[in-house]
Amino acid sequence: QVQLVESGGGSVQAGGSLRLSCVGSGYTYSRASMGWFRQAEGKKRERVASISSGGSITYADSMKGRFTISRDNALNTLYLQMNSLKPEDTGMYVCAAAPMPWSAWTYGQGTQVTVSS
Repeated sequence: QVQLVESGGGSVQAGGSLRLSCVGSGYTYSRASMGWFRQAEGKKRERVASISSGGSITYADSMKGRFTISRDNALNTLYLQMNSLKPEDTGMYVCAAAPMPWSAWTYGQGTQVTVSS
């Protein structure tokens, strides 16, 4: 079954940077769409960024220019480079995989990011 393990979260001050990683297993990684979602307290889960098997990338408007999603298919790893972090970026960042074009997202456990002002 799909397994996703995130790492790299932590606490930083506003303006700082973090790099999140997510290792996937249990499916053909290179064929999957991958994404990062954010769950902030009291708010609905939102998609931060996603990258298709072919490398097409989309970002939420509030993350454009600050966050960069990338993938290394040789390592089955997804990354999220987050720069110029803001307090409103605080939340649980969850990795997700859609192994096939018709698949729903499968989510990992998440890694906490806390940005202080």
